[in-house]
Amino acid sequence: MKLAFLAVLCSLLLCSARAQFYLRGEVKDENNSLLPDVRILLHSSGYLYHSGSTGAFGIPIAAAADTLTLSADGFQTLVVAVDATQYQNLHLRPTGRTQPAAMPKKSLLSLTKDWRATERKAWTVGAETYSSLVENDFIPAREFPETGFAVTIDKASYSNVRRFLNMGSTIPPDAVRIEELLNYFNFGYADPPRDSCFAFGSKLSDCPWNPANRLLFLQVSARKIDPARIPPANLVLLIDISGSMDLPNKLPLLKSAFSLLVNNLRDVDTISIVTYGGSVAVQLGPTSGKEKKKILETIEDLGPGGATPGEAGIRAAYRVAKSQFIRGGNNRVILATDGDFNEGETSEEELEKLVVQYKDWGIYLTCLGVGMGNYKDSKLEVLAKRGNGNFAYLDDEREAEKVLVREFTQTVYAVADDAYLNIQFNPTLVKDYRLIGFDNKEKVLSDSLSQLQGGEVGSGHSLLALFEIIPTNPDSTEVVDAQRLAQVQVNYRLPRDPRPRTSVYMCGNRPVPFNELQPCYRFASSIALFGGLLKRSRFIRQADWKDAIELAEKSSDPGDGMQQEFIALIEKARRIYGHNKHHHKDDN
Repeated sequence: MKLAFLAVLCSLLLCSARAQFYLRGEVKDENNSLLPDVRILLHSSGYLYHSGSTGAFGIPIAAAADTLTLSADGFQTLVVAVDATQYQNLHLRPTGRTQPAAMPKKSLLSLTKDWRATERKAWTVGAETYSSLVENDFIPAREFPETGFAVTIDKASYSNVRRFLNMGSTIPPDAVRIEELLNYFNFGYADPPRDSCFAFGSKLSDCPWNPANRLLFLQVSARKIDPARIPPANLVLLIDISGSMDLPNKLPLLKSAFSLLVNNLRDVDTISIVTYGGSVAVQLGPTSGKEKKKILETIEDLGPGGATPGEAGIRAAYRVAKSQFIRGGNNRVILATDGDFNEGETSEEELEKLVVQYKDWGIYLTCLGVGMGNYKDSKLEVLAKRGNGNFAYLDDEREAEKVLVREFTQTVYAVADDAYLNIQFNPTLVKDYRLIGFDNKEKVLSDSLSQLQGGEVGSGHSLLALFEIIPTNPDSTEVVDAQRLAQVQVNYRLPRDPRPRTSVYMCGNRPVPFNELQPCYRFASSIALFGGLLKRSRFIRQADWKDAIELAEKSSDPGDGMQQEFIALIEKARRIYGHNKHHHKDDN
């Protein structure tokens, strides 16, 4: 293990040593307006970069002089020689082509009826791309008592945040999705009743970062599949082997990850391997899980090189999956990539349309992200959500083992589709409420046709959602058990069953002193505080990193390695972000 770590470290240091110059600039149109997400091909290395959401870019290069090829949908391709000693002001001309076909309705992660959120500033992180998110605001319960959010099992944000902190780097706020940080941990599990796919539980307590408010903890547990009744799987591994994957934390990590997966296949399972890198190829036709040696040898022989025809790879993988479709089985494409597509359709909107075409076949999509520098979180998140699937980020082999072995049934076996939760607050008890996490994309919020889209829920997944509440009568000490704080309804479908189903739960109104809460709930609040601090949230005004560490330490299980690792991450964040309390530029 130490030798492997040293090899990775040496490789990364070698890559860093080669990059002696830093090319900076911005891309604009003819009207001098900045152009976001322009594809920038560096000729000397063949690597693809992107301008950030503000149109600016920064690229490490080995020599002062190089050549770039810039391309963007609706604009003419530009090839230009550049000098790293000068700031680059580059302009693209429009092609004059007609507008593309209309997109399907955009999907919201959470929705409050008739509510309109305020705008916010965008953040950039070099060539990595993240969806610009708008943090959920406090909502007046008397005017807007009902809100909803998608029930998802995605956990990618946690391991990506860990990657940044382990590198000693600050984190783009849009990379922090608090619901995914919470999803990473198991806060207890309750078996659903026999007539439902979901079980519920809730606790009401004080808010540790704002004592005048309260926290509602809402837990939703999904049914576990009986191991003896797990259906046969038809899995297609779609692996990016392009030139951008030629780093130790990319293709070599994926080869190790999929080897772990193969060792746990059953004889009734079928696996195929499709690759894209320069061209698209079916490296392994449909093969029984009992032929492990053959499958492992195919994985081991994979090597990087060429461009990244991601669109063609997706089409090929779905065709293979459809050709081996198992009625009543688990049919799934597992896409593993850094998300850096540079041939065919490459925009998030066009890829979204592509995946939507195939999801009606009954084939799910799991996305596994890897790498750094040119990692496209926003693309993989869109593909997973619109492909009726889920999304994880692998920062090391331990995470690969967690996702593809220990939590394999949660990752690839769905027990519910299109699951979303509605909660209606009682305005006699709740003045205002704020859903923590489940933040929406800025451009989706601005689209009046956007709608709440449910998520895929895996076997045995337990979701914990948090609401910060301002009580209607904060000075009252009276507890009225007969009054419900809120009514919860989960809407979902069973896999391969079009009939809508619902489960209903009532949240009681009996606050528990924070120090008397179960440790798992107090630990969850430390995760929410950690996420708020990383996002520079304007709602976290009275707490700092020391508070987050103390809260986590007092509620953690000393024997739980994941919880102890989390405490170490807060310590790293405190050192990176500083000791001072959290301030906001927009505070009045």
